Amino acid sequence: MSAVEIVTAWLAAVNAGDADASLALTSADVTIVGPRGTSRGHDVLRAWLGHAGATFATRAMYARGNAVVVAQHGVWRDEAGTARGEADVATRFRVDDGRVAELARYEDVAEALRAAGLAETDRVPLPN
Repeated sequence: MSAVEIVTAWLAAVNAGDADASLALTSADVTIVGPRGTSRGHDVLRAWLGHAGATFATRAMYARGNAVVVAQHGVWRDEAGTARGEADVATRFRVDDGRVAELARYEDVAEALRAAGLAETDRVPLPN
């Protein structure tokens, strides 16, 4: 699978609330960079997946080699399914050996593209 296909499958698993499927597509020592700092590993990701209640609508994708940036609209829900927050964000992914090895959240696409070494010209068609 290509980096775009792996990220697309990873996002589909997250949106479906399927932690096992998303972890199967993630390196055991994944680096996770977010607004609260940097963490590593499946245990951290599993905990986040269990309590974030997040879903992401993909607006645009950019990719070259093992770098993928996804412009998204994220919604975070509580246990009752009520939206407790939403925002337009960008997520930078690095895919190594067929798995998500790093993911980092940014407030805007331009910043994520710079961090990934990508440009607007690296925009790819959205998967079906």
